Amino acid sequence: PKKAKKKIEGGSNVFSMFEQTQIQEFKEAFTIMDQNRDGFIDKADLRDTFAALGRLNVKNEELEDMVKEAPGPINFTVFLTMFGEKLKGTDPEETILNAFKIFDPEGKGRIKADYIKEMLMTQADRFSQEEINQMFAAFPPDVSGNLDYKNLCYVITHGEEKD
Repeated sequence: PKKAKKKIEGGSNVFSMFEQTQIQEFKEAFTIMDQNRDGFIDKADLRDTFAALGRLNVKNEELEDMVKEAPGPINFTVFLTMFGEKLKGTDPEETILNAFKIFDPEGKGRIKADYIKEMLMTQADRFSQEEINQMFAAFPPDVSGNLDYKNLCYVITHGEEKD
């Protein structure tokens, strides 16, 4: 019914929030996560997705919390809406860069990975060792042990690495 669809989409067309190429990328991600190919992402799909990424023994509560973020069953439109809401809250690239520049007074665009690890694990909203491992797995330091935070900020705000 039309009423139900409008309620899920929040009264506006979620597809107009993204460029066609972005929608295609989200569709590919959704298809990868929908492990049983039923058109919906549920706890079992999430568990299988984590397993495919090498993370086994994910707690049931963690999966339930993820599924509860959705207003109902997670079909592609709901998935896209959820990403739209998450991305709306993302700080502009300049704001994130300025936060990293505090740790880079010389403006080199790189920070020693060991230093940023120590800061993330000891200051403010502390990272766990697992979160540090996930960050460096997704964005490893260079051979000199430096984190290219300018490229990292670009990836955070644009979703893909610069060439």
